[in-house]
Order: sequence, then C-alpha cells, then structure tokens
Amino acid sequence: MSIEKGSLSIHSENIFPIIKKWLYSDHDIFVRELISNGSDAITKLRKLATMGEVDLPSDEAYKIVVRYDEKADTLTFTDNGIGLTGEEVKKYINQIAFSGAEDFLNTYKDKADSEQIIGHFGLGFYSAFMVAGQVEIKSLSYKQDATPIHWTCDGGTEFELEDGDRSERGTDIILHLGEDGKEFKNAYKIKSTIEKYCSFMPYEIYFEEVGKEEVETEKDIDADSEDKVVEPKPLNEISPLYLKQPSECTDEEYKAFYRDTFMDFKEPLFWIHLNMDYPFNLKGILYFPKLGNEFENIEGQIKLYNSQVFVAQNIKEVIPEFLLLLKGVIDCPDLPLNVSRSFLQNDGFVKKISDYISKKVADRLKSLYKSDKPSYEKFWGDIHPFIKFGGLRDEKFYDKVKDIILYKTTTGDYVVLSDYLERNKEKHENKVYYVTDPVQQAQYIKMFKDHDMEAVILEHSIDQAFISHIEAKTSDVKFARIDADLTDVMKETIHEDDQEAHNASAEQLQKLFAEVLSKEDIKVQLESLKSEDISAVIVLAEESRRMQDMSKMYGFMGMGLGDMPSDETLILNKKNKIVEFILTHHEEAEKKEDVKLFCEHLYDLALMSHKPLDAEGMTKFIQRSQSLLTRMI
Repeated sequence: MSIEKGSLSIHSENIFPIIKKWLYSDHDIFVRELISNGSDAITKLRKLATMGEVDLPSDEAYKIVVRYDEKADTLTFTDNGIGLTGEEVKKYINQIAFSGAEDFLNTYKDKADSEQIIGHFGLGFYSAFMVAGQVEIKSLSYKQDATPIHWTCDGGTEFELEDGDRSERGTDIILHLGEDGKEFKNAYKIKSTIEKYCSFMPYEIYFEEVGKEEVETEKDIDADSEDKVVEPKPLNEISPLYLKQPSECTDEEYKAFYRDTFMDFKEPLFWIHLNMDYPFNLKGILYFPKLGNEFENIEGQIKLYNSQVFVAQNIKEVIPEFLLLLKGVIDCPDLPLNVSRSFLQNDGFVKKISDYISKKVADRLKSLYKSDKPSYEKFWGDIHPFIKFGGLRDEKFYDKVKDIILYKTTTGDYVVLSDYLERNKEKHENKVYYVTDPVQQAQYIKMFKDHDMEAVILEHSIDQAFISHIEAKTSDVKFARIDADLTDVMKETIHEDDQEAHNASAEQLQKLFAEVLSKEDIKVQLESLKSEDISAVIVLAEESRRMQDMSKMYGFMGMGLGDMPSDETLILNKKNKIVEFILTHHEEAEKKEDVKLFCEHLYDLALMSHKPLDAEGMTKFIQRSQSLLTRMI
C-alpha cells in the first residue's frame, strides 16, 4: 500500500488541547485508557472465536505488555488482540470519538456480552497525546491476508498511514514521550500507575524495561529437577476474589485479598461480599477495619471499578458517606460514567446503587447479630462508631439497625435499648443513665452498683449526637448522664416532723459553703443518702450540661456563644460524719479552721468525681491534703 495522507475528521484544530486539559482529570489516566483498549481488543477476538468467526489455538495466551525504552524515550502498549486494518484505522482512529467498541457491539449485539467490553466512547486512545509529542500505531488484523499498518500523528490534525512491518496479530501503541510526559520516563512511576488502575484487569499485564536484564519474576521449581524456571510476573490479578461466588471463598482468601489490596496487615473484623446481577450488575467486598475510639480524621478506602478497571476512590455518589469509613472494592459495569470515566451521570440510577450497598451492609450486621451474637458483641467496640454514624446520616440505615444497637453496661454485659429499659423500669422508667468517663465518674458508678442500678457506657465522641438522635426518634425515652441527678432510690425520705430542722440545716450549709468557697452563686442541697460513706457529690442537670458541651463545640469551631452559666449543685450527705461535724461545729471559733478545710476538701472531692480540677485547684487540693494529714500526726 502506498503512503496515504489526509486530515483527521474533526471540526476544530483545538481538539487535542481540549483533550489534554479538560477531558481527563488525572494526567496518568492515559495508562488506564490504553491498557483498556488492549483488553477490549483481546475480548473482541475471543468473542469472535466463540461465535466461530475465527480459529484460535486452544492454548492461546492473551496478554498486554507495557514496554519502556529509556534511550528512545518511548512507552509502548502491546496486545495480541483483534488488530486493526487500514480501513478500521480510518474509521476508528481518524474519526475522533467514533467508538470501535460501540460499533462492535452493534454488529454482534445478539451474541456479544457488552459487560465485558470496556470502551464505549472512542476517546480513550487520544489520552496518549496528554504525554506524547508523537504517537504511532503498528497493527496487524486477525483477518486472513490482512496487511499490517503503520499510523503516525504528532498531535495535530495531520496523520500518516502506510503499510507496516508487524508480523503477528495485535497492536502496538507507541508513545514518544514529550515534556508533558517526563514524569513517566521512570519505570517505577509506570508500574505504580498500572497497578493503580489495572490491578484487576481480565488479562495479564506485564512490564518490560528495554535494556534491563533484571525483571520482576516469580520462580517455579520443578519437583523433578534442580533447575529453576524463571517466569515473568504479571502486575495484575486477572480473577480477583470479588468476582467469585461467596461460597467459593475461604476466610484466608478474604484476609489475603485485604492485605494485598490495601497493604494493611491488621486483620479486618469481618466483611461483606456483594454479589448482585439484577436490576444492575454489582460485585465487591467491603471490609470492617478496626476504627478505634476516634474516627473524625479516619477515611477508609473504597475503590470503585468499572468492568475491572479502576475508576476512582471514595465516590460519595455511589458509596454512602458513612460507609467511607470502611475499606473495600466495588465493581459495577452498569455505572453511568461520563466520557472520561471520571464522573458519574444519572443520579437516580446511582442512588439505587448507593441504597443497595447500604441495605446489604445493614442486612449483614443484622445477620451477624442474630447468628453469632458473641462475635457481634466482641466487634461492637470497634464497629459501633460506624453504625451510629450511619444512623445519623441515613434514615433508612437507622431504621434497619436500630434494634441491634448495643449498649455496654456498668455491670459488664451488652444490652439493646429495650432490654435496658425493661430491666430498670421500676427504678427509673424510660430514663437511660450513661457514663462518659468510667474513671472520672467511678464514684457515681459505685453509688449505682450499691443500689443495684446500672448505667450504659457512652464514651465515644459520636455518642452525644447519637443519643440526641434517639431522643428525637423515641420521644418517651430520655438520656441522663450518671451525674445529672440522684435518684429517689439513693435517698431516704425526710420525715415530716424533721423537715423544718432539715431545711434549717440546709440553709446553714448554703451560707457556709458560699462564704468559705467565695462562691455566692453556689447551690447546696442537703440529702439523707442511704450510704453513709458518701460525703458529697456534684450533679449537673442534663440539659445544662448539654448546652455547655454545645457551647464548647461551637467555640472550637470559631462560633463563640459565650460561657454558658453553670447549673451545678453540691449535694451533701446528712448521714456522713464529715458533714455532721461541719453542721455541729461550724459556729465554734476553735473549730473554724477545721471546718473551712473540710468544706473546701469536700467540694474538691465532689468536683473531682465530676470533672478534672484546673491547675490552681489541683495545687490547692494537694497542699490542703498535706495539711489535713499533718493534723493527724
């Protein structure tokens, strides 16, 4: 064939600058696109063989080779697929955006499986010009007596097409790397990009560096020979675990896939294998990693694939926001991507996919709760932030999991909300007492245990928002921190005949503590607690404490609301000997110093069980403790 020259069939000479700057969001996507084209070429050939259109050897080894030549500054993508004729080059290459994949599907629409054909837009090839000053195509079609072709273009609107010298079926795409592609003049960069986008492509992908003798290999040893057979090692896994049926996968395979995919050597807690064919095709595996106590800065890693080609990571349109705390792989050939495969289209369809994933996660959690509750309880400390976050962000998810939300109690067991309310209804009906710091609030926990009562432990940062959510959803249930009040179970009723004297003592203590502590606004309450060991506690009304927490939160966000007024109440136990001493001797001059020390110390002891002392308060507390100990000598 003689040399033929002509112009590409496009409407604007600015098409290549547009492709370079606007079509693709990431510069390295050309690797994905060119390898995808090679994969499609092989898939088409295999389809034709299946339909009897072509005879192929039964042991045909399909592969894609990416070859870097440092001296020539070239990057070559080679496949042994269907190949191209001169006429097909004119049709599919010279006419920009005419998709060969689409034409193939139209031709064989009754026989071909469209889900296995990756390209649909016809622009992937031109991504090569993002990094190359010149691009060549050398190809030989599968068709009998086909003539090899050689196509060249420098990124303008001119091309050259002539007879080539390729002797084997398939295609070479040769990129002469320019200034825009200098970062890819590096073997590591090329390999890492291949692994990023093509780890699960359906055909083996190999990397070769021209002039380099050492190629990454795997060694197979013949059992009957000492000779080692060195085989090139592909960069991808052609049959990833998520494409298999869940019944075919072992726990070890799931764990190995997790390690290899996410380079995380901490074992996941458990996983969900997604496998759906209707009404859309979706497969994948979601893993639950250990989230720890704080998760605000933790982001999972959910990789989104389209027909085994990496599209993006953590796309919130497909993956519900709360699921982004997980790690996983999702492959959906039906995703309505735009022309660059970078962004999603058709919000309604994508929402269905998102809802399906959310539902499957909820179903898996409910199944684990019902079938293996001990394991579910074991995992609860790690997964409860995720479940609560999901409940806050997704109403449907909350409705599905609300009955399997566990609460660890101060007695050490796990209960759902209904069980807690049922077994405590006689002591505090429809009220849930909770602990935010088991160490700080240890005295209150002891008081509860002494009276055969229990609280639930809610010490994660998400819990405050979550209990407000539950209260909004269940209007007759209220949460109160364990130091919000003292229940009637803990107090003895003051006899009517003693009420007047009791009130007088309370007024004396109010005046005395206000004077000693220099706190005119302090609230002091006198109670007759059943336990004589407790001298004093501080309570803070739940509503007041939540408003204080909100004030702090907005203050951290730069939205200062000013200091919220404190609503703390110091409760003194009339039956305690120290309180009795204060009431008995507070008017005696010789006991004045002792009374002052006792008042200050009781207040600090009560405060320390409520919140930490500040630096000045802690210094005074230590000095006072030493003074009290000295008096005992």
